[in-house]
Amino acid sequence: MGEEVDQQAFTREDRTRYRAKVRACLDVFERMLVESRFDADAPATGLEIELNLVDDREEPALRNIEVLEALGDPDFQTELGQFNLEINVAPKRLAEQGISAFAEGVRNSLNAAEAAAEEAGAHLVMIGILPTLTEEHLDRNVLSRNPRYQLLSDEILAARGEDIVLDIQGPERLQVTADSIAPEAACTSTQLHVQVSPEEFPAYWNASQAISSLQLAVGANSPYFMCSELWRETRIALFEQATDTRAEELKAQGVRPRVWFGERWITSIFDLFEENVRYFPALLPVCSDQDPVAVLDDGGTPTLDELRLHNGTIYRWNRPVYAVVDDVPHVRVENRVLPAGPTVVDTMANAAFYFGLVRALAEQDRPVWSKMSFSAAEENFHAAAQSGGDAQVYWPGVGQVPAAELVVRRLLPLAASGLEAWGVDGEDSGRLLDIIEQRCLTGVNGASWFVSQVHARSGEGDRHTVLRHVLRDYRERMHDNEPVHTWD
Repeated sequence: MGEEVDQQAFTREDRTRYRAKVRACLDVFERMLVESRFDADAPATGLEIELNLVDDREEPALRNIEVLEALGDPDFQTELGQFNLEINVAPKRLAEQGISAFAEGVRNSLNAAEAAAEEAGAHLVMIGILPTLTEEHLDRNVLSRNPRYQLLSDEILAARGEDIVLDIQGPERLQVTADSIAPEAACTSTQLHVQVSPEEFPAYWNASQAISSLQLAVGANSPYFMCSELWRETRIALFEQATDTRAEELKAQGVRPRVWFGERWITSIFDLFEENVRYFPALLPVCSDQDPVAVLDDGGTPTLDELRLHNGTIYRWNRPVYAVVDDVPHVRVENRVLPAGPTVVDTMANAAFYFGLVRALAEQDRPVWSKMSFSAAEENFHAAAQSGGDAQVYWPGVGQVPAAELVVRRLLPLAASGLEAWGVDGEDSGRLLDIIEQRCLTGVNGASWFVSQVHARSGEGDRHTVLRHVLRDYRERMHDNEPVHTWD
């Protein structure tokens, strides 16, 4: 959804033409997988972080345009809500000080963005869900001014045919109705990208699916929404429900959701794009002028605009990406599991854990997904979203085990070996993986810290007041950049 979309109404003819065009793109992509040379000789990794804006009272600040104008940095862009921003960090190769360079670049960019935010009367917060959101922030008026967001909201609601009902059960229960996809703006994530060859892609995607539950277990940071204590990573349930185009009858028929874990291990990247075209109608049927067949026949590299736009409206937790840079195509896995925050160093630790573990598992002779059902991976994913590090998960050769114990005993050594294979400096990898280990040993991640603080300070006022107080402390510690497991 990073593409600009200006068209505000679609005809039946638009949808018919788009269907034909996206299928043509799919056919061309299939040819390219056989005929074309993809960029994979020196694969890069990427990082995107979505951020929240708050005012001096820790309430959502609807000022992203003002902040962007003050910042003047093309690496920052709007996100769905006016209280959101996103930073796109330039791709880096891990063997070339990638993780250290990521950390330095993110800190410098966030410091500059915080200064710009203060000019606009706001502050940045890295957290999975801003805990001070209220029902007024479910209104369509909070959507960013970019027309594509309003259009996407209208198309999702039109496809659904009724308002969106949110119903999330955790330690407390939240039931609320929204007339737009504004609740999706509450979900701010960290997105990790791994560029691979088309041949390697299935292994990296399958491995990403298998470990997504462990990422949530150690990195959960979204325990509150609308003043209710819900899942440790409430983002998962909220995002699944806030963009659901299905009425109850379609759910009962087994129609797939647009926020989707998937339903099987894959053997080709083509599987995912083909499923997207086969199962999901277009939300934004905008056609470009490029003829992908003609471009490929002439020896060029087609951009496959329609296929890419369609792919951007299907929210897999691990999404396939096709892109063209300097007329050379490449593919990558976009890992969308993690929340934002709490700190830059915690974010880098989460990234190191993912980059290392996904490579180690993808390169095993007998991969973990050959010994594990896909449904077990999906059950692990939702169990970890609900319970964080305390979740019981299934792992081949171990059985049911607490997620934190599995990470410490089995997976951290694998992550270390994977980082070594990437060429990451041992001191860097050890320092970052130690943060993951300490979270597991202390039982403290962003979500558990926030919940414990709210419970301990319940005498300071009503729930919303307490959330504001804790969020202020959280934001101060975020700037100190000490790992969350060390916070008192």
